Amino acid sequence: QVQLVESGGDLVQAGGSLRLSCAASGRTFSMYEMVWFRQAPGKERTFVAGIRWSVPFTSYADAVKGRFTISRDNAKNTVYLQMNTLKPEDTAVYYCAARDNSYSTYPYWGQGTQVTVSS
Repeated sequence: QVQLVESGGDLVQAGGSLRLSCAASGRTFSMYEMVWFRQAPGKERTFVAGIRWSVPFTSYADAVKGRFTISRDNAKNTVYLQMNTLKPEDTAVYYCAARDNSYSTYPYWGQGTQVTVSS
């Protein structure tokens, strides 16, 4: 089992920046990948960014490429999402998720952190 706890959500003006954190505990040695999803009111949860736990590979949704950066600190078992040039359409609850391999869905989820971008 892996437990995930997000933090860093806040209210920010358009054009501003935030950094989200996702701290993992438990069987972190078995993790393959950690990702960020987001869910805006009335919309489906969508992929934002992902990072492999043991190799330098990252991926991003087109909507955030060039503005968001995902990174990890293996020593702290923490993944970060640096969000720059925020837009009102980035407003959502941001969730951290993890999985142990490349062929499963994400069995481990955090509770979410609210990001609100005002215009």
